[in-house]
Amino acid sequence: MNQARSAWLAAWAFAAMNAVWLSGAGAAEGMWTLDNLPRAALKDQHGFEPDAAWLSHVRGAAVRVGGCSGSLVSAQGLVMTNHHCVTRCLAELSTPQRPVKAAGYLARGPQEELACAGLEVLQLQSERDVTADVQTATQGLQGEAFQKAEDAVRARLARECQQGQAATRRCEVTVLYRGGQYVLKQYERYSDVRLVWVPEDAVASFGGDPDNFNFPRWCLDVAMLRLWRDGKPVNTPVHLRVEPAGPQAGELLFIPGHPGQTQRSLTVAQLERLRVRLASQDIPALSESRGLLHQLAQRGEPTRTWALQSMSGTENGLKVSQGQLQALFSPALWDLKRREEQALKAHVAAKPELRARVGDPWADIERAQALRAELETEYNLIAEGRAFSAPQFQSARILVRGPVERAKPDGQRLREFSESSLSVMERRIKAASPMDLTFERERLEWSLTRMRSVLGPDHPVVKTVLGTKSPSQRAGELITESKLHDATERARLWDGGAAAVDASADPFIALVRTTEAHARGLRERFEAQVLAVERQAAQRLALAQFDRDGLNRYPDATGTLRLSFGTLKGWQEGQAAVGTHTTVAGLRARHTGAAPFAMPNSWTTAGLALPHELPFNFVTDHDIIGGNSGSPMINRQGRWVGLVFDGNRHSLGGSFFYDGALNRAVSVHPAVILQALQRVYGGQGLAQELMR
Repeated sequence: MNQARSAWLAAWAFAAMNAVWLSGAGAAEGMWTLDNLPRAALKDQHGFEPDAAWLSHVRGAAVRVGGCSGSLVSAQGLVMTNHHCVTRCLAELSTPQRPVKAAGYLARGPQEELACAGLEVLQLQSERDVTADVQTATQGLQGEAFQKAEDAVRARLARECQQGQAATRRCEVTVLYRGGQYVLKQYERYSDVRLVWVPEDAVASFGGDPDNFNFPRWCLDVAMLRLWRDGKPVNTPVHLRVEPAGPQAGELLFIPGHPGQTQRSLTVAQLERLRVRLASQDIPALSESRGLLHQLAQRGEPTRTWALQSMSGTENGLKVSQGQLQALFSPALWDLKRREEQALKAHVAAKPELRARVGDPWADIERAQALRAELETEYNLIAEGRAFSAPQFQSARILVRGPVERAKPDGQRLREFSESSLSVMERRIKAASPMDLTFERERLEWSLTRMRSVLGPDHPVVKTVLGTKSPSQRAGELITESKLHDATERARLWDGGAAAVDASADPFIALVRTTEAHARGLRERFEAQVLAVERQAAQRLALAQFDRDGLNRYPDATGTLRLSFGTLKGWQEGQAAVGTHTTVAGLRARHTGAAPFAMPNSWTTAGLALPHELPFNFVTDHDIIGGNSGSPMINRQGRWVGLVFDGNRHSLGGSFFYDGALNRAVSVHPAVILQALQRVYGGQGLAQELMR
């Protein structure tokens, strides 16, 4: 890193820390649980205090869409989310005759709505604090015994909540404050999800990787889905109505969504290990993968299409990892984290009774990082399966483990095979998932090559997997001889149980068998000696933080429903002021005719009817992270005024802290969604449904 860049990062981080942390939680900081909002700040700064009815309405309208967020936006089960959140569905629905992802799609009636196999929408119904249940079950236990007891009690609580209604109900125990609190959440589950409308990929992701995490932006990153049940659309009286004028200057705005994972409460030792992992493992692997995908994108169809689809996710992940690494090289960040850690240590040391209960969790976590450093690379490659980049391998591992795990009592299974998760797993393993075998062979060859390079040719798993063959030869025979790309074969093996799997000669099934003992052993050791130690230590850290701060701090994001608040706000980028909005005129000026800056034909023809001044995207100072994609932006009246799809590049450090001066959320304006539907795509009926 050059000196100018280093100085910029230091100055940027120093300003952020002083503005945010030294004065406590800022007005826009925090991804708050709905039962613990910063009500005083909302009332004092904005004159608004949400009541129970407002929160209930928001909770009912905000939904989880796979790994993204979404919202109910009509009484007929219409769900709004991002185009990039449903790309897998779009790819699976696409055919040469109907290229849904590239050309977009609009259903002209219910009979034309297309089912997204494997996509699930969850709507939160209720939640209950079960911290006492978990703490009672794990009291006095350490390491593996603690981990197994925690898994067992969480599985039991979820099973009892689900009450045999797996088809329509999902229950899960969420860990907050790194183990300081456990909350049982009950969701209504919708598994019949159908595509209603998406624009073309070229306008949904206009600007591609060069514009990703930047602003100004011009992306119509929207998708409309519909929930079905019992052969008809679901009636959803609780939903958000649109405010076509969008957000107003100075207006208090909220984002209810499901942010993924933040790491703001990690210790200094954990952040140091994370920095090493990003630099030595994640970024090199993502860079190599991007290079491979760029090569495959030069091939003929359908390999090119699959490569381009995978490339967007890989490039996004690479940019996120690079942004996080930059933040973790900031001296000011480390100064902040060390001061925060020392302050909490001093608080514990000053209270003998608390010190006796808390002990030294920082030292326990630091010791766990040494073992994490020893195991993590091998764990990621073998136990998590990153050495085997083929969907057939993941299917084979589920099929081999399924009969073994299902034969155990629920609380003793691997957590992904818990009773509450089995119906989703079965549906996904049986779902028809188109794939290009040439593309899968090339990816598998690359991952096997990387495994050999990283672990060395003498590693026992490398020798077992490759034998005397090259990665190219091994990948070729695995892909060519396997039948697991066929959903019928996967369903046969799942339904046939142990007898069918044991009799299978599929090469991926055989590969899983030969690596299973090593993979399970790694997982058990990593979970017992690293994850369990970190969790128990984090629980004691949470105890110390609760003693000092009460619940005045928000927990790290966990993929569960949160609420953040803020206003329209640009920022200062060096000497230039960045405004809050873009318009259709800016899109036309940025159009070059060459991807990724090429408008689709519909926008160079029918799109000419859209006014130049029509707002397109806008930025606000909300605190968001990955997983917030697809979140609605709403005003205090509970109307949606935008659709979140990204953050700016400064938000990439948001995993570790929030910078109110620079962090921004990027959203699609409702006016461009409504007018594009009406004037570009012929979706007048859908636009009317949104405005009712």
